[in-house]
Amino acid sequence: MAAKKNPLADKANELYKSGMKLVDIADQLGKPEGTIRRWKSTYGWDGERSEKKSERSVTKRTEKKTQINDGTKETLQNDDLTPEQQMFCIYYSRTFNAAQSYQKAYGCQYSTAVAHGYEMLRNVVVRAEIERLKEIKRQQIIAGADDIVEIQMRIAFADIGNYLSFGREKVDVMSAFGPVKDPETGENLKKEVNSIKLNESCNVDTQIIQEVKQGKDGVSLKLADKQKAYDWLSKYFLMHPDDKYKAEFDKKRAEVKDDSAAQILANMQTIADILKKPEQNRSIADFERNGDHEQTGTAE
Repeated sequence: MAAKKNPLADKANELYKSGMKLVDIADQLGKPEGTIRRWKSTYGWDGERSEKKSERSVTKRTEKKTQINDGTKETLQNDDLTPEQQMFCIYYSRTFNAAQSYQKAYGCQYSTAVAHGYEMLRNVVVRAEIERLKEIKRQQIIAGADDIVEIQMRIAFADIGNYLSFGREKVDVMSAFGPVKDPETGENLKKEVNSIKLNESCNVDTQIIQEVKQGKDGVSLKLADKQKAYDWLSKYFLMHPDDKYKAEFDKKRAEVKDDSAAQILANMQTIADILKKPEQNRSIADFERNGDHEQTGTAE
């Protein structure tokens, strides 16, 4: 006797024919994406999907063809894996979180995912597919030394004012029953409070934001550690005094005008020394030995 068809499969089919993506269908119906994909294959949705193509959909398909192959297409065609295992491999290769990947692939409770996620990683076929996806990702990494220097400089010289504005503003005085009225004028009473307003994420460098959170005392934003970036750059330029970034680094350092300028320049004293009297073939080991020597106060 054939299994009874899930009534949600017909709803999913209608959404698919309207052009909705499988992942969006899964979110709307509260089902795992692997289940939606299995319905698509079982009931032959591709043969029923409308042939009507808008200019927008044609553009999307064209753009999709130019995207770098991340290996997931082959994963979804791997018949040695169940649909849920296929999705687990894809999610895990992106997050490296077994519990989260299992929960997304199977649509189960988090406690269940924690119990079975790492068991899934012991599956030989699943493990091999994950390693294949990871190798493709490794081959596509093209970041070099210049990229690392650039982001460290962006962290070191980031201006918090580019990310938020702060000051004082007047707000209504509130009670349990709403705004408090002035007994004489009938207008809402005002009080002055501290105010912090974040800039739109599309207008800032989100790559160096470490944390944004909303608490009972308001919103807060934390950038990547500037001091660590200063230390990294100090060591880097000591090893490479003629590096092409030196001029830009000096310019940025000279632009520092806030109250922390003295401390920042103190942290950069090593840079100043090496730029004045560059030494050939100087290594980071020399820098570290000199630092230890100065801290102990030992005389030559």
